[in-house]
Amino acid sequence: MATEFIKGAGAAIASKLVLSQQSPLKWAVRENPIEPPDTGWRFFALDDTDETLNDPANMQVVDYNAVCEIEPAVIGIYNLPVGSDLQIIQEGPGTPIRFLDNNTDEFLDPSTFR
Repeated sequence: MATEFIKGAGAAIASKLVLSQQSPLKWAVRENPIEPPDTGWRFFALDDTDETLNDPANMQVVDYNAVCEIEPAVIGIYNLPVGSDLQIIQEGPGTPIRFLDNNTDEFLDPSTFR
């Protein structure tokens, strides 16, 4: 069971490449939730392709906290609104993770995360 970084966080859908850590987390998109406990968050790997994403077998419903365990930086984006479309940028090993808002082409300010 995942560490509970966010109490009662709910579910997300993540690429199995992210969950297996075969490829780093690269995109986080928040859609309208399907039904509770879905948060609407969808997580995709750097190496995901249209072909892999079109096969539902390559995606898995998980607790949001399971993704936080793999990449703790996503704890901060949990409360961002539906419609959020983020790219995870890390400029090198050991450098901080930054979130690029694909809708505005601007980096998010982590001080605004709640």
